[in-house]
Amino acid sequence: MSLSVHSIETLGALDGPGIRTVVFLQGCPLRCGYCHNPDTWSYEAGKMMTEDELFRRILRMKPYFKDSGGVTFSGGEPLRQATALVSLMHRLKGEGIHMVIDTSGAVWSQAVDEAVHLADLILLDIKHTNAEAFYQLTGGQLEQVLAFLDVLKRDAIHYWIRQVIIPGITDSKVQIEQLAKLTASSSRERIELLPFHKMGMAKWEKLSMPCPLADVAPMSAAVIEQLQTHLSSI
Repeated sequence: MSLSVHSIETLGALDGPGIRTVVFLQGCPLRCGYCHNPDTWSYEAGKMMTEDELFRRILRMKPYFKDSGGVTFSGGEPLRQATALVSLMHRLKGEGIHMVIDTSGAVWSQAVDEAVHLADLILLDIKHTNAEAFYQLTGGQLEQVLAFLDVLKRDAIHYWIRQVIIPGITDSKVQIEQLAKLTASSSRERIELLPFHKMGMAKWEKLSMPCPLADVAPMSAAVIEQLQTHLSSI
């Protein structure tokens, strides 16, 4: 099998525990107004790599993973390519490599279910806790994401929750409280609040696409710290 790949980052330290190889896969059903990689939306825009190529590439990095590192599949939405991904994950599991899936939770199928249960950790990005605001921000349905989250809770799959904090959209204490309540379970390990930034604006311009959040200022680090402190007190 082959997968459509956007890029591969080696020695990553931001997408799961330890030192990781991060494989960014092409294709995404959402159209987030703050996306910093809109060039990952189209499946056809990626470089096709065979399962063997990716397996060998990841395996070469195994000495760097040590006890806590491994591979993270991100995107785009990596689970758009779940069937091919599952085949690769089975081989990596046989090598004892820790696997993380960084997902929006916006797709589901039998192959997605298998991939989620093969993973050692899920990074679930909850774009917004209000269904209408979620749709306005992403074009997707919060209901599907919550169904995905229910599987993680039901089957005690370890997960981290992530949310991009955008001025005037997701930066209120009430929204953070809803996020904590909505995602609470014994298998949730942490909540990460990520500041909205504008580093991907050049990609929107290169693709000749107007970014709906182009006029929004980057999120203040001080506000993120305040919200993280508030989150810790809940």
